[in-house]
Amino acid sequence: MSVTAIVGANWGDEGKGKMTDVLAADSAFVVRFQGGSNAGHTIINHYGKFALRMLPSGVFQSGTTNVIGTGTALDTGVLMQELQMLAERGVPSPKLCVSERAQLVLSVHRLFDELEEERLGSGSFGSTKRGIAPFYADKYAKLGIQVADLYDRPRLRERLEQLLAAKNVLLRHHYNRPAIDVGQLIDELQEAAAALAPYVCNTTELLQEAYRSGQTILLEGQLGALRDPDHGIYPYSTSASTLAGYAPVGAGLPAAAVSNVVAVVKAYSSCVGAGPFVSELGGSEAEQLRQRGGDAGEYGVVTGRPRRVGWFDAVATRYGCMLQGATEVVLTNLDVLGYLDEIPVVVAYELEDGKTTVQFPATSKLHMAKPVIRTMPGWGSDISQIGRFDELPEAAKQYVAFIEASIGVPVMTVSVGPKREQVIARRR
Repeated sequence: MSVTAIVGANWGDEGKGKMTDVLAADSAFVVRFQGGSNAGHTIINHYGKFALRMLPSGVFQSGTTNVIGTGTALDTGVLMQELQMLAERGVPSPKLCVSERAQLVLSVHRLFDELEEERLGSGSFGSTKRGIAPFYADKYAKLGIQVADLYDRPRLRERLEQLLAAKNVLLRHHYNRPAIDVGQLIDELQEAAAALAPYVCNTTELLQEAYRSGQTILLEGQLGALRDPDHGIYPYSTSASTLAGYAPVGAGLPAAAVSNVVAVVKAYSSCVGAGPFVSELGGSEAEQLRQRGGDAGEYGVVTGRPRRVGWFDAVATRYGCMLQGATEVVLTNLDVLGYLDEIPVVVAYELEDGKTTVQFPATSKLHMAKPVIRTMPGWGSDISQIGRFDELPEAAKQYVAFIEASIGVPVMTVSVGPKREQVIARRR
């Protein structure tokens, strides 16, 4: 029985979408187990270039069943837009199942996300304004709306009235906005119910049976370990666990089901959003790396915002791999560094009290931390067309070996470009 979780070791943007697309070719099921439409996965294949925010990244494989699990924040509008986009671009209709227990991101969640970011001003958390934090606040306050609620109109009205009671007070008296009419929200959700109906099922039973029968299941994470609300750079985090330990929960599988954890690591650092980022570069040095990064530079899939960039951070990545329980690592974007004759890497942090640490500290200490830099030899050449690890320049192989030693997890795969075929299997 093979259940693999593919997750990010850093702040997100590591290249999980591409690797999920690659691994999906050998998977019976690909499952989104957490997160919502607030972050995207970029995929390039023979159909073209795609940015997916809600659909699992296995939708391009005809033999794969794609599942939106119970742990996701389901934005129905985004989901339907993506299905339409696939159809318009000639992608065969994917096999898709949506959990009847998944909860819905509502228009009121997006509204409150925008209002709160506006209120916070310069103290905001860099939200994508997709309604994620208000959604999870309602979920854990037991005010959320499950997909199954859409098909029981009296129950739906009762649930919405409970959800809106406090929100309308805030809208009128705190934000100076008009109250939301429950009837209008019900009408919106009836449209969502009709669109979702062909895909809704008991995904927990579906995946449990697949697990028992030994089918291959790939659990696709969103964002990275350092955005986890418990172990990441809180409060500059997302609102649901980004760790592989949550994968069976969000999918509806036994805790012991996950046998492999593939942590995706970028050959340098990048992130979108606010919060401490010790390895961050500025000025022309950052812009040069940003422009070269990925297929179209380092810009957020959802927001289009320029990503903050920096050198590879061994402290943060080792911590992220530890949290994820990584059994192997995929190293992405190695080709991007080919323009450098020397490659700086962060090997430790100097804290405010002058002490040096190789352990990733809590957020309160991260704000004043400074990077301790070591320089590695660069290879100064284009490696994007190389298909075998032993054909890489010696300096590139040394760089991979350094990362592997730094994080204590074997680097089994190296990506040297954005396309599906630009992947090198490393056999040691």
